[in-house]
Amino acid sequence: MKCLKEIDAQVPKGLDAHIVMDNYATHKTPKIKAWLARRPHYHVHFTPTSASWINQVERWFAELTRKQIQRDVHTSVKQLETDIRTFIDLHNRNPKPFRWTKSADQILASVKRFCHKSPAGLMR
Repeated sequence: MKCLKEIDAQVPKGLDAHIVMDNYATHKTPKIKAWLARRPHYHVHFTPTSASWINQVERWFAELTRKQIQRDVHTSVKQLETDIRTFIDLHNRNPKPFRWTKSADQILASVKRFCHKSPAGLMR
């Protein structure tokens, strides 16, 4: 609740806020649900159960690194911060969700192939 209140204090009036949360039970308590119900401009998106939400965060930072940070030489923290903020602004003009492109079967098959190749012989 403290985090939501801090976000709420920073979100300008009239702006929708999208929050990505994992499926942890504390995000679904009656108190949180009631707080969100009073704020229809908040849109909550839950990551799939048993999915690693941090992977999506890491994926976004990988995009930032690949598309913005690696392309330049930054001679100051201020210059780096400016480039990061520019990337965020451009990204937010046309945001697209990250989508898993492989099925569970494809992922498991890939893991199985990796384990068979592993020198440690993880799959026996």
